Amino acid sequence: MIARIFPRRTKLTPIDNDVFIGYPDLLTPYYDQVDISVTFSYDRQKAEQMAVMWERYADKVCIGGVAYGDRGDTFIAGQYLKFGAVITSRGCPNSCWFCDVPDREGDIRELPIVEGWNLLDSNILACSDEHISSVFGMLEYSKHKYHQSIELTGGLEAKRLQDWHVNWLKILHPKQLFFAYDTEDDYDPLFFAGKMLDKAEIPFNSRRCYVLCGFNGDTKGKAENRMLRTIEVGFIPMAMVYRNNFGLYDYTWSKFQKYWTRPAIMRAEGLLRRTKCLR
Repeated sequence: MIARIFPRRTKLTPIDNDVFIGYPDLLTPYYDQVDISVTFSYDRQKAEQMAVMWERYADKVCIGGVAYGDRGDTFIAGQYLKFGAVITSRGCPNSCWFCDVPDREGDIRELPIVEGWNLLDSNILACSDEHISSVFGMLEYSKHKYHQSIELTGGLEAKRLQDWHVNWLKILHPKQLFFAYDTEDDYDPLFFAGKMLDKAEIPFNSRRCYVLCGFNGDTKGKAENRMLRTIEVGFIPMAMVYRNNFGLYDYTWSKFQKYWTRPAIMRAEGLLRRTKCLR
């Protein structure tokens, strides 16, 4: 038997009898193999300490995952992500200064499509039209088969959005879909994406946008302006504070991030009243 171990639990961590968080305890069974999956680089030290402890409970202990450069050649539903979360492509053709996906995973690579309802691809719209159509078709099928709301939490690149993509989104009626506003040249594509979604009557409350902040040279004033501009063009912002390769970030941004990741707070402040994209 193989156990899957994670340094921390997230919303996407699988849940079954062979999944453990952190260190073993006295009631932990013995396994043929233990796989320690590490997503965040700042969990590597803890994972390596965990490996020493888990050696007492398994014949073999392996450490891997994104934090150790795993490029994701395969994807097995429910193995290292909760069932329903799916990845159908790896890599990205862009070379954003803050992102290590191209260095780790290379250019866009299409994987076999498996059933699910929460799409986590780094850049699904960079895939071929045939692959995108097949993925959206799978999501529609899964929506009805599993009676689940569709989510596209991996992120959609605004400058690649086309009308036929939006037509699919109207069919899928996602609970939430994410775009990104990481650099200033993302703003105009985001504006036009908002117009396209407005035309298709994609609800404002389902439209989210990752907004990078807290990097060198950024200020809370500048970042707040980007959050407000994000709302103005038709998306609810989600502040993403920049971390370096060691997972370090400026802790003075914590309160700012807490505010700008909670739609309920923004709504209470009267910031989310817009319904159409204006300029």
